[in-house]
Amino acid sequence: MKQILTLLIVFFVLFSCKNENNTSENTYKEPLETENTVPSFGIVIHGGAGTILKENMTDSLENVYRAKLEEAIKVGHTILKNGGTAMEAVTKTINIMEDSPLFNAGKGAVFTHEETNELDASVMDGATRNAGAIAGVKHIKNPINLAHAVMEHSPHVLLSGEGAERFAKEQGIETVDASYFYTESRFKTLQRVKEREGSNTTKKVSVGKDPYIKDSKFGTVGCVALDKNGDLAAGTSTGGMTNKRWNRIGDSPIIGAGTYANNATCAVSSTGWGEFFIRGMVAHDISAMMEYKGVSLQEAAKEVIQKKLPNLGGDGGIIAIDKKGNVSMEFNTPGMYRAHMDSEDNLKIAMYKE
Repeated sequence: MKQILTLLIVFFVLFSCKNENNTSENTYKEPLETENTVPSFGIVIHGGAGTILKENMTDSLENVYRAKLEEAIKVGHTILKNGGTAMEAVTKTINIMEDSPLFNAGKGAVFTHEETNELDASVMDGATRNAGAIAGVKHIKNPINLAHAVMEHSPHVLLSGEGAERFAKEQGIETVDASYFYTESRFKTLQRVKEREGSNTTKKVSVGKDPYIKDSKFGTVGCVALDKNGDLAAGTSTGGMTNKRWNRIGDSPIIGAGTYANNATCAVSSTGWGEFFIRGMVAHDISAMMEYKGVSLQEAAKEVIQKKLPNLGGDGGIIAIDKKGNVSMEFNTPGMYRAHMDSEDNLKIAMYKE
C-alpha cells in the first residue's frame, strides 16, 4: 500500500512540474507573439554646405532659414507619421525648399555664365533601387518632380536638356517661364564672380585649382527618409554652380554620387563640390562601406567626408539615414543647413559646426 501511495505522489509531482514548465514557456512566448511595437521612421534634410558662419549671419536671416527648414521637414515627417512612403516624403519635402529663394534649387537657383538657370535633380528608391534623374532643364518649376516621373514613367534613369523638358510636358509636369528663377541676390553673386574672374590674368586649367569656384557651388537641397514599412528613399535638387559653363552637370543628378538609396544599408544625399563627389562616388561609397566592411553609417560617412573626399581635393557634406533610423549629417565645411526629425517627433535644426 505504501509503495502505491509513493508512486502516486511521485507521479503527481512530475505532472505538476510539467504543467508549470509548459505554463512558463507559454507565458514567455506570448508577449513576443502579441508585442505591439511602434515602427521606427525618420527624415533628414540639408539646404547646402559651405562657408556658413555665425558671424556672417544676422539673427533675422538665421530665423528665416530655421523657419523654412522646419516647415520643409515637418511636411515630410507628417507624411511618414501618417504611413506615407519615404519617396513621397522626400519629394514633398524638397518641393518646399525648391519653392524658396533661400536655397540653390528651383526658385533660388544660381546663374550660369550665360546668365541663365540650369537645374538638376535625382531620386532613388531603396526598396527597388529604381532611380530617376534630370539635368540641365530651364523651365521646370520643381525639378525633383520630373526626376520622380523619369523613375516612374520612363525606361531610363537620366534625361537632360530639351528632351527632359519634352518628357515633362508629356507627363504634365508644371513648367514656368525662365524669369521665374530670377532672384536679385543670385544675379549679383554671378556678377561678383565674373568681376573676380575678369581681373585675373592667369588662365585656369584645372577645376580643382580654380579659386572662383570655391564659394560658388553650395546651396543644393536634399532629403533622405525611412518610412514605417522599412523602405528608404533619397532625393537631391540643385541649380548647380554659379558661373558654370558649357552645360556643366554636377553630382546632384548622378546616382551614386549625389544620391543613393539601398534598403540593405542607407539613403544618402550629397552637397558640395560636385566634380569631387562624382570622382569619389561619395553617396554609394558610404553604402558600400556599410555593406562590405560592416561599419556603421556614422563610421562610413566620417571616413568618406573627412578623409576620402578631402584627399581628392573636394569639400561639402552629406545627410544619410540607415535601415534602423540612425542618421548622419557629416560635413567638412564651416557649416551646413540641416535638420532631422525622428519617430518620436524630436526635431533638430542646425547650421554651423557644433
